[in-house]
Amino acid sequence: MTEVDYYELLECERTADAGTIKSSYRKLAMKYHPDKNAGCKDSESRFKAVSEAYECLKDPQKRAAYDRFGHAAFKNGGGGGGGQDFSGFSDIFESVFGEFMGGRGGGGGRQQARRGADLRYDMEITLEEAFHGKETEITVDISAACDTCHGHGARPGTHAHTCNTCNGHGKVRAQQGFFVVERACPHCHGSGQVITDPCPDCRGEGRVEKTKTLSVNVPPGVDEGTRVRLSGEGEAGARGAPPGDLYIFLHVKRHNLFEREGTTLFARAPISFTTASLGGMLSIPGLDGRRHEVKIPAGIQSGKQLRQRGAGMPVLQGRGHGDLVVQVEVETPTKLSTRQRELLEMFRETETGDECPQSQGFFSRLKNAFVAE
Repeated sequence: MTEVDYYELLECERTADAGTIKSSYRKLAMKYHPDKNAGCKDSESRFKAVSEAYECLKDPQKRAAYDRFGHAAFKNGGGGGGGQDFSGFSDIFESVFGEFMGGRGGGGGRQQARRGADLRYDMEITLEEAFHGKETEITVDISAACDTCHGHGARPGTHAHTCNTCNGHGKVRAQQGFFVVERACPHCHGSGQVITDPCPDCRGEGRVEKTKTLSVNVPPGVDEGTRVRLSGEGEAGARGAPPGDLYIFLHVKRHNLFEREGTTLFARAPISFTTASLGGMLSIPGLDGRRHEVKIPAGIQSGKQLRQRGAGMPVLQGRGHGDLVVQVEVETPTKLSTRQRELLEMFRETETGDECPQSQGFFSRLKNAFVAE
């Protein structure tokens, strides 16, 4: 199942400080609070989502675990996506902070192998694909675990050996006066192990460059800049360390009819002045494949917006749809037949001024202004 990134939900960068995250949450919580949006399933769903995201990111330890393992940090048995088995949230904390807290996650004092880097992939989709969702495949060139040594770095049939310099701790200590300085072992680079017979394919790194084809599920309702996270599909970690994640950044192409704001679709529709005067019906082809009939009331003015409920974009990971808003633009005819001109002349002769009260009021005010002078 596709999971929306917590930072994306709170409209914050991953580097945002606690104050920025709190401020953004308050703004979004006020916007989507059920008391202000009674009966709106979209707002209720958004409110729950941003609250869940804030509950995680406001806590420094939970945020650190999320930054490292993503949503997997809060699932039973979840790990960093690379061979670690966590029985609970405390194990994740121990893995993240074990080096400083002395927990078993530190491997008896040995530094943990560095997790692989997160990667970014930019994907362009149409507004129709954003409406319906999309299942597609992408091809990426990444560092993946070596198949020959299964990511361990040693030649098949051999094993890594405990580093004699640090005795497998990954760290060495040096005394400087009254102080003891601890640093990564220069021989094993903090891993605690040394490979004497490296794998010929990856040269001991445990990873090689590969081209991978991945399946991507774009859920209905995504917007410009939405990030889809593929857990464990980023760069492989060195020597069997957990891989990073791959983030798909979505970019929605400009549509020739609709503009979008959240779940609301906007369209501009030119209508004749006779339709504006007498009223009528306007047929709009929706992204859902249906035609939506919009009633135009008689006497409508240019710029007036007409709303069609439920004909907008679907709610991301929620229920229901937004609205379709049609803004009418009254078009003045530029080419008239002789007969049409005669009819308009006859109409003008019958005008009393009451037909267009705004024009009549304007010229009355204009006349009074000159009289006052």
